Amino acid sequence: MQYGKAFSVMARGGLPVLDDPLLNNYVIDLGQKLVANADSVRFPFNFFIIQNNDINAAAFFGGYIKIHTGLFLYADNESQLASVVAHEIAHVTQRHLARIMESQARNNPANMAALAGALLLTLVSPEAGLAALQTTLALNLQSNINFTRTHEFEADRLGIQTMQRSGFDTREMGNFFGKLAAKYRYVSTPPQMLLTHPLPDTRVTESRARAAQYKPRNVPPSLPFQLSKARIEVRYSNMSAEASHSFFSNQLKNKSYALKEAALYGQALALMEQQKYSQADVIIDQLLAADSRNLFYVDVKTDLDIYQKRHQQAVNRLQGFYKQQPKNQVVAINLINAAMEAGDYDLAHKVLSPFLREYPNHALAWSMAIKVYQARGQLGKAYHARAEYLALHGDFKKAISELQIAIAETDAKLERARLEAKVEQYKTSQASLDALRS
Repeated sequence: MQYGKAFSVMARGGLPVLDDPLLNNYVIDLGQKLVANADSVRFPFNFFIIQNNDINAAAFFGGYIKIHTGLFLYADNESQLASVVAHEIAHVTQRHLARIMESQARNNPANMAALAGALLLTLVSPEAGLAALQTTLALNLQSNINFTRTHEFEADRLGIQTMQRSGFDTREMGNFFGKLAAKYRYVSTPPQMLLTHPLPDTRVTESRARAAQYKPRNVPPSLPFQLSKARIEVRYSNMSAEASHSFFSNQLKNKSYALKEAALYGQALALMEQQKYSQADVIIDQLLAADSRNLFYVDVKTDLDIYQKRHQQAVNRLQGFYKQQPKNQVVAINLINAAMEAGDYDLAHKVLSPFLREYPNHALAWSMAIKVYQARGQLGKAYHARAEYLALHGDFKKAISELQIAIAETDAKLERARLEAKVEQYKTSQASLDALRS
């Protein structure tokens, strides 16, 4: 768990972790649904998204699982995405990384530290990490390959079981693997997922055979998945706004979409990226008329209101949602942003304070807190907020410097004592991180 926590800090500081409340809500909901139906779960899991078009996902110690945006783009449906996430959950619950380390310790205890570092590096930089693993593994090459393949087959078997319990279509694991194998069979540089997760034909065959043991389940298309995929296609892929608009317009014209609502949503996002706000408004209003509680639509409507200087309209709408869902991060973050744009920093502060107590590791909220406190003239709190933001990204030395300035700006004795305690906490965190790295 210490390594897992260290990895989350390193990832936030060195990888393009997405601070998108809608996508984070979706992937957490999906992940927890699968975890609830998995065996041998010993601690909480943490799921986060990396903005990277490579098809990949990876699990690390302590239940930390990263999912690339490219996986959304390549998956046809939610069951295919769930098959990969369930597979990664099984790697954690079955202690595959720990078992590799234990095996190495028995053969050559001196390699343990180097192997641990290589494993950590693999999750941050797969190519560099794999190279490090090759130089530190003490067993012969063929034995290592067999060990890895055993883990992959076990993760597939348990992943399909978890999918079935969670209500997904188990056939989609084999379909997804088959799609990957066919596309990258003859390429010299396969995607990262195939570098870290070998995919021989026997894995495809066995996953299909296991799925056949369960009664076929026809799962209808998931609107949250399709909306998440459309959001990533427009905002976090390499497609231009014009290309995105053309892509979704063609889907609507040819009726080649999984769900029409998702194609319309993608089209509205693309129009907004092109600053065609009135056209986007028409589409979003149409979607809201049919599903007024859908936060994907509410989020876009908020952006459209802000871009067109309808700040109070956005605030009023979001306050209605906030009364019913005060702990929902999509609602709270949108309301804070709308209030800031409207110049109502008192309202922004009123929403932000309880939100940060509920989500103390929310990097986006701390970045917003910096601006709110500055606007309110609370300089000590602004420096404190900047320190929290830096610490979440693993920069404890700068965080300590910011806290020392915050202490100098703070008169209240109790608050100064809290900040001084936080300085000591950051020093301990820095020492722990340094120890793991070395």
